[in-house]
Amino acid sequence: MDYPTIHTNIWDGVIAVPIVLVLTQLIKVVFPIKPSFVPTIATLLGLAMSIFFSHPHSLSAGIFMGFFYGSAAIGTYAGLKNSWKQFREQHNE
Repeated sequence: MDYPTIHTNIWDGVIAVPIVLVLTQLIKVVFPIKPSFVPTIATLLGLAMSIFFSHPHSLSAGIFMGFFYGSAAIGTYAGLKNSWKQFREQHNE
């Protein structure tokens, strides 16, 4: 079995992940979505972006990187949310 070569570049970390993050937040604002479904939406957006735009010629690379995009967006949001909550609690005391 031949594994695909996956090249990461500036698109992956600096453009695709923030786009998935912003689109996920926009979907949350426009549609009444339960918080438990938000990670699934981010993953689906990451998969769609990766399969159709980033890696259209390699399905396996698109799927792999799509999970990366979705997971990175979820982790970034969670980290920023927790940092902001902690910052607010420290400055309100």
